[in-house]
Amino acid sequence: MAQTLYLADVDRTLAELERASGLEDLQGAIVNLRDACKIDHFVYHWVNSQGEQYGCGTYSPEWVTRYIEQEYLRIDPVILGCYQRFHPVDWKRLDWSSKAARSFQREAIEFGVGNQGFSIPIRGPNGQYALFTASHRCSDEEWDNFTKKYRRQLILLAHFFNQKALEFEPNRVPDAGRALSPRETDAMTFLAMGLNRAQAADTMDISEHTLRVYIESARFKLGAINTTHAVARAMSRGLIVV
Repeated sequence: MAQTLYLADVDRTLAELERASGLEDLQGAIVNLRDACKIDHFVYHWVNSQGEQYGCGTYSPEWVTRYIEQEYLRIDPVILGCYQRFHPVDWKRLDWSSKAARSFQREAIEFGVGNQGFSIPIRGPNGQYALFTASHRCSDEEWDNFTKKYRRQLILLAHFFNQKALEFEPNRVPDAGRALSPRETDAMTFLAMGLNRAQAADTMDISEHTLRVYIESARFKLGAINTTHAVARAMSRGLIVV
């Protein structure tokens, strides 16, 4: 098992968070943390009292879109189980007994979510509820060793991510003043025209991976929960014209 959470990695992430000036910087910090630890995924996930959700993380955009479209928030054992808890919890201790939960779990794994998970519930002002999650593919024994050894560091990271998110979006109001870069504008425009990601990347003469970076950056600047929402907001604000 390769994952190791060195104190230097934690300190580096905390320093990144202190310098962060927007949600896109949180995304960069969580990706760097994932890469340093060689963990499959880290995710910071916010849900407010109206059921709106946003955050940052390393799950695939395809899974994030699928999760939102299918309204999995209503049946996700991690969300439901952690809402009743105030302490970190291993996913194995949650209730996966229903048919819907087992089907959800199988689909999540197919989309690259690890078979192991460790989530830290966080509660903030005005009913704010968030989770910080580490997820990986490995055996029960390996995962138990990792979470027991690095529990304190994970809790510290969870609360720093939440603290920064509260600074940027205390009332879930997106920052309308952040302009899109020319390449972000191009990406949003081609998607709004109906091109798929492969076609948009080919038109822009970039890789699909680079296109994804532009899309995710634009999404965070627009305070959007998914790509479709980002395109709609960009159009409504006159940032792109189709």
